[in-house]
This record gives sequence, structure tokens and C-alpha cells, in this order.
Amino acid sequence: MPLFTQILRATPYYIGYMENSSALASPLPTGAQLPAHLVGPTSRYVESGLRGAANTIRAYAGDWQRFTTWCQLHQLDSLPAPVEALAGFLTELAEAGKKVATIQRHAAAIAKAHELAGLDSPTADKKIKVLLKGIAREKKTRIKQAAAFTLTNFKRTIKSIDVSTPTGLRNRALLLLGFTGAFRRSELEALNIEHLTFDEEGLIVSLDQSKTNQLGQAEEKAIFYSPDAALCPIRSLQAWLRVLDRSEGCVFVSLRKNQQVTTRRLTTKYINLITQQYLGTGYTAHSLRASFVTVSKLNGADDSKVMNQTKHKTSAMIRRYTRLDNVRQHNSAKELGL
Repeated sequence: MPLFTQILRATPYYIGYMENSSALASPLPTGAQLPAHLVGPTSRYVESGLRGAANTIRAYAGDWQRFTTWCQLHQLDSLPAPVEALAGFLTELAEAGKKVATIQRHAAAIAKAHELAGLDSPTADKKIKVLLKGIAREKKTRIKQAAAFTLTNFKRTIKSIDVSTPTGLRNRALLLLGFTGAFRRSELEALNIEHLTFDEEGLIVSLDQSKTNQLGQAEEKAIFYSPDAALCPIRSLQAWLRVLDRSEGCVFVSLRKNQQVTTRRLTTKYINLITQQYLGTGYTAHSLRASFVTVSKLNGADDSKVMNQTKHKTSAMIRRYTRLDNVRQHNSAKELGL
């Protein structure tokens, strides 16, 4: 049973809702009782409503386990955790050289655990907020973002891929689709053949769920043909699908050493390794998405067009994603008219 599911099932919210315990905070009126046939479905909906993206759940579970172990070592309660315990734990992370983002994620995991347990979180205390601000100020750590590549370098890399093997065909399709569709690696991992609709205008990819689309609302990405067949994401994907020779199931799968296709879905970790194999260790799979934003902005695309593909909710996120580190790029000093 997942760690956060265990926490949830021990919470006053869950117990009060499922067993109608009047001694605990229950959303049901006193004396009310949930019909027996609805207990199971209600439990499932409550758990679904409280959990986040799969990667977030995994990260939070590890962070929470680390905190509870630390509390046990120092003979402190972890749930509910006193402010002093959290302050000590976060300080130790900072002293151990952990990045600001990592420390903030641990705090978020602890807050989530308290939320699941229906308890006030120590992260809401002003002392903790001041502590986190101080850690960030002393470390002066800029949020590390995935590096963006140039379009020229990306084209050169794609054309250098040996597509005489299934591995080459898969990897070329993966990189081109990831870049032109501004996909997250989790979306590439979850992509199924049933999500693809080809027509004469190009390809529509339907996403069942994504990091910012936890409720599974209809979300689509448009992929277009390229005049250069070697750089065309659609033709490259179709070539790979011919190797798969199936009408449903995951798009990007692992291969055996003899180039035999399996049904095992490529993991986000492996997608990251493939990206680094071709683009270099300075890049990650997220560089495909980041570079889409940067290249689009350099080519004059407005935020609304970029957001239509990335599915970002605000222009602020587009500005954060835009990697324009070269001082000569995107600089109005060139337009002074002197």
C-alpha cells in the first residue's frame, strides 16, 4: 500500500467520513451514516482528490520517509510535527548542502502529509517561512532549469541518428515529437497509439492526463509536417509505428539487445538518458520542452501561441521557461535605430 494511502487511511477525515465517528471531525452531520455500498467508491474518490501527479507522489513519499526517520532518531513526533522538529530537519538539509528546491519540496511533502491527516501543518508557522527565506537567501541558489539547445544543433543531431535500426527510428521519433510537441517526459512515457490521430494536415495528439491536467480534461497538441523528411516529426513517428506494427498500446517501448520490440513502456528515466545520449549530458528530456519555448519566442511567436502547445496556464510560466541567456539574442538594443 502506498505510503500516502496509509497516512490517509489513518486520518480523522477518512475515519470520520467512512465510519461516522462522532468524536472526530466528520463532514457528515451528527447521526448520519454513509450507505455501505458507497463506502468503497467514496474512499477511492477521496484518495484520488488528495493525491497529485505520479512523480510528485513518489518524491513526496521519499521525503516524508526521510523526515519520519529523522524524527525517530531525535525522538520527536512527525505527525503532528512540532515547529522545532521541522526547523531542525530543514536546517540539517541546508547544512548538508541540499538545494533550495529540494528543501522546499521536503517542506511541501510534510505539509501534504499533515493535510492528509487533517492536521495543521508546521509549515504554516511564520518561523518556518522565515527559516526557508533565510536558507534561500544564504544559498542564493537560482532555480536550475533544463538547458535549451539551438535549432541548428538539434537539426544536426537528428540528421546524425542512424535510422537503419529500430532503436534509431524510435529515438529519432521520440526526440522530434518531444521537441515539436513541447511534451513533458511523463507525457511521452504515457503516450499510447490510441492518442494519435493522423490526417492530411498533420497529427493531433490527445492527452488523457498531464502534470497540469490532473482531472483528465480534453487536451490536444498539434504536430505539423516538415518539408525535410529527415526532420519531420510525423513521418519519423509513422516510420517507428510501422516497426511497432500494432494498433494500440504504448508508443515508446524498450527494445531487447537483438532489436526486438517489447511491450514495456519507456520510463521517464530512460527517456532522459536517450536525450543525453544524443544532445549531451548538459541537457535533459525537459530540454526538449524548454527549447520549444525558447526557439518559438526567438522566431516571434506570441505567448498565446506557445501556450496553446505547452498548455501552460499563464504567460509568467512562459517567461520562466524562455531560455534567452545569450545577451545578443532578443535584445532591444539592436532596435535603437542608431
